[in-house]
Amino acid sequence: MTAVPLPSTALNANPISRAWSMLIRVLDGLQSPALLAARLYVSYVFFNSGVQSLRNWQGTVWLYENEFHVALLPPHLAAVVGTAGELLLPPLVALGLFGRFGALGLFVVNAVALLSYMYALQPPAIMFHIIWGILILVAALWGPGTWSMDHWMQRRRSAA
Repeated sequence: MTAVPLPSTALNANPISRAWSMLIRVLDGLQSPALLAARLYVSYVFFNSGVQSLRNWQGTVWLYENEFHVALLPPHLAAVVGTAGELLLPPLVALGLFGRFGALGLFVVNAVALLSYMYALQPPAIMFHIIWGILILVAALWGPGTWSMDHWMQRRRSAA
């Protein structure tokens, strides 16, 4: 026996189906603000870390020489590259300008920081790095969303 498809009006008459459809519309509408909030939060954390590194550059270099063990890079170069990543990538992520590039770069900065210093971190600090990594990865995988410069520029190119 084959099922006879119901007309779309019969499906819409079901209160559960209508409620589910409305919930999906609300959740879809929250995607861009949620992506923006995640981008702004992670950008704030990493940019502030970069500013702190600049404020006490001697202390930053000392940390890279004595505490952070970045593979393949000499300590001075690692300090410059790490601080540059913390200062240059967060604005890209926050604005959603070259958002996936910025998110991937910040993901690498976060991973290197975690792996270079994990031996000295307490579990809550490790968990923060994991949370930041997940948020950054979401922006890299799904893009910065419609509330971003990337989306705005794409719309302008499409309109032209």
